[in-house]
Amino acid sequence: MNEENLLLSKNIHIPRTCEKCGAANPEYKGVGEYKCRECGYIMYDDFGVVRNYLEVNRGATQSQVHQATGVAMDTIRQFLKEERIEIAENSSVMLSCEICRAPIRSGRYCAACEKIVAQRQNSEKAASHRSGLAGYGLGKAGESGAKRFKR
Repeated sequence: MNEENLLLSKNIHIPRTCEKCGAANPEYKGVGEYKCRECGYIMYDDFGVVRNYLEVNRGATQSQVHQATGVAMDTIRQFLKEERIEIAENSSVMLSCEICRAPIRSGRYCAACEKIVAQRQNSEKAASHRSGLAGYGLGKAGESGAKRFKR
């Protein structure tokens, strides 16, 4: 799934028409930026707005970003959990790991828990792969070899 479809599935504001000339379907340029195909006007989705604000106002809190940009707090929190943005190093406010509650700057898990989750996912993936294999000589059960040779 490309980045634009991912944003659509999560109810993030994406410009569908040019804010200047009204032309439809601006071209996605990446990192939250869109360009009108007709007049060349540059627009931003929610991520682009937040990113641009944080470039100018490094270390801003989530509520400051929300108040200045109008982007919903849940959307900003989602960007943090997706590791698209992170909390400044000198911040007194941190996210918590969803497993052990250790302080983290972005994402869902701390480094130690991330390792455990990845190992668990890999072992589950390997187990499901192994269960799908019948192995040599263990194909369909039922017919005996004698039926094949009856004429």
